[in-house]
Amino acid sequence: MRIAVIGAGIVGATTAYELAADGHAVVVFERRASVATESSFANTGVIAPGYAVPWAAPGMRSTALAGLLTRRGAVRFGGGALSVAPWLWRFFRACAKAEYELSLAQMQALARYSQDRTHELTSALKLQYEQTYGYMVLLRSARDLARASGSLAMLNHAGQAHRLLAPAEARVLEPGLSPVAPLHAAIHFAEGGTGNCRQFAHQIKSHAQALGAEFHFGCQVQALKAGAPVEVTSSVAGSSAAAQTQSFDAAVICTGARAPKLLHPIGVQVPILPVYGYSVTVPLRHRDDSPDLGPQGSVMDERYKVDIARLGQRIRVAGIAEIGGHPSRFNNDSLRQLYDVLEDWFPGAAEIAKAQHWKGARPMLPDGPPIVGPSGAKGIWLNLGHGASGWALSNGSARVLADLIQNRAPGVDISRLHIGRFR
Repeated sequence: MRIAVIGAGIVGATTAYELAADGHAVVVFERRASVATESSFANTGVIAPGYAVPWAAPGMRSTALAGLLTRRGAVRFGGGALSVAPWLWRFFRACAKAEYELSLAQMQALARYSQDRTHELTSALKLQYEQTYGYMVLLRSARDLARASGSLAMLNHAGQAHRLLAPAEARVLEPGLSPVAPLHAAIHFAEGGTGNCRQFAHQIKSHAQALGAEFHFGCQVQALKAGAPVEVTSSVAGSSAAAQTQSFDAAVICTGARAPKLLHPIGVQVPILPVYGYSVTVPLRHRDDSPDLGPQGSVMDERYKVDIARLGQRIRVAGIAEIGGHPSRFNNDSLRQLYDVLEDWFPGAAEIAKAQHWKGARPMLPDGPPIVGPSGAKGIWLNLGHGASGWALSNGSARVLADLIQNRAPGVDISRLHIGRFR
């Protein structure tokens, strides 16, 4: 089949590879100049299936509402409350315990499958990208541990490998942790870790090209027409040439938060909201008298939902969920919180003067799992809505999508990945 893939973030790049590996003629359209330049660009790169959890969880209603009243919290509101109200209503409903447990089971199954596929590709293709091993969730107080009790129970029920650590045990695994920071307990996932998402995306793109996939960068898709064939109309940025329409047997939409605008004209509704996240990337400070500065692997501050990861000789700190707002407008309080959390846990570990800031849109669906499969419009397929877990779910989602297009049974349960759950 001749298949168009629209979008070349980590999800689009991995989708292009899997389709090309199955022998399809793949053409990728990406409006930016390269792969992984938007949501996939500067995340912490955490891959920890045991902690791939829906944002819509019991307790998140109050957390989200508290974001209206505080400058220091995991959730912020950047404006436009009326425009996001329908999405928030669906989100609040998805926070119910029964709904959360179904979404959690789906996300963790897909995350495990995706981690296995990532390891397979890394080994088979001899991919080289920055990686660290081990993921630790830091609990500042007994109250934080009590709040995590439900997650621990679910991890035990699902058989997810993890250990609950005392503070001294946590500091053995992460000797750079501040000896005076308030640490009540930690949850350690030995099978988790981080990987440089952007480096992986560039390499998987090269392997897709070696299999015949074409990548067209600086190419904006303006319209779709469902049917047999599917028609894709695109134009090249900065060019005076007229828009071009091409025919395909199928098209896969991997455009994340921009998908609703593209899909609405063909009658496909997807409740995706751009929820903005922030990251700060700083060089690791080197001191002969303190060789353990900074994280060895990656940690997450459970109270503030901030990740701190080691990427080679750099530290990346990421977090914040900003609902509404604008992609180019940085909130200084959000950036300050990232710096504060880094200093709490790894004081003096980073060369702050050389910091780089980033803000990107996480394409969030109200309940958590992505949509992977047919759209309902003839010839149009979807692989989108991965939220903050795009890198963790990308390789598994891409393999699932390729199997579905081939009319093969995927190697993982996909009962909650269909678009019909929002109708």
